[in-house]
Amino acid sequence: MIAEFLRPDDEEKHAVATATWDGHDVTVTAGADELRAAVARAFRRAPVAVDDASYRRLGTHGSVVIQPGGLEWFRAAAQVRAVAETGLLVRLVPGVVEGGYDPAAGYRRFEEQIERLDARTRGATS
Repeated sequence: MIAEFLRPDDEEKHAVATATWDGHDVTVTAGADELRAAVARAFRRAPVAVDDASYRRLGTHGSVVIQPGGLEWFRAAAQVRAVAETGLLVRLVPGVVEGGYDPAAGYRRFEEQIERLDARTRGATS
């Protein structure tokens, strides 16, 4: 998965930095060294606290702490920590678009389906 970072005032919405998750590590690229360092610092291997209902179990409330090392953590670090620390906007881009909507595959949790699709982009099989 790729996280593209944009300046909030850029009407063209050009990415000024990207962070790529390969399943184990985050690779950050940017034109300016200080921007690359700021985005890389946001992806430090530390838990991320998220107050988002999509990360909580049904019937619970409050913040959820996401531990580093997975695709869920990468998404949380991009959407919460990187946005807060850099002031940039983020858009998440899948590595490869394969398949389509399959109602019969609805038995998987959303996170499992995303990890499965992301694994295909790395050439792994699930």
